[in-house]
Amino acid sequence: MRLTTAVRTTTGPDASPAEPGTPVLLLLHGYGSHERDLVGLAPHLPAGYDAVSLRAPLQMGPTAFAWFPLAAPGLPDAAAVTDATDALVAWIDAELPGRTVVPVGFSQGGLMVTQLLRTQPARFPAGVVLAGFTLAAELPGDDALAATPVLYARGDADAVITPATVERTAVWLATHVELEERTYAGLAHGVSAEMLADVSAFLTRVAPAA
Repeated sequence: MRLTTAVRTTTGPDASPAEPGTPVLLLLHGYGSHERDLVGLAPHLPAGYDAVSLRAPLQMGPTAFAWFPLAAPGLPDAAAVTDATDALVAWIDAELPGRTVVPVGFSQGGLMVTQLLRTQPARFPAGVVLAGFTLAAELPGDDALAATPVLYARGDADAVITPATVERTAVWLATHVELEERTYAGLAHGVSAEMLADVSAFLTRVAPAA
């Protein structure tokens, strides 16, 4: 499994070039989407970051991709998730060597954010999980994340991520990372302006642009 397609941009309303040494925001889309989806978030994030939006490896349709196949709700196959995680780490090592990387993921992409943190805890200083979830398994880096800031943001009207999965994810994050949790009244499985404002504030605090 290899990752080959990405869109690169910079954040902020005018997409000004980022300064050398600025953290890279790695944008990871959800199931059935593509690498250009989360690029639309970049103008609404704080200026000065490089941003890379990466296409997931499994093709589901002409413009639809996934990180791993769907299985029981909230309970993906661990082997498939591991394969995707290994491919993602290999891509980061090859394409972003020496860069500080902060992963930002939506839905399935949110799970991939937690996978990066849990398998490479020293590699990523923070993470943003939007309407995402965690893998129900123990991973090597789980005990090394207590000081890692994570924003977990979701709508309370999300009908895609099951309540049991939300509960499992919230409990796991609260007991393993430095958690900042935000819930948005009436928001379904999506991203709102209020959520983006919270993402911006979080990034500015934990991984400021150079």
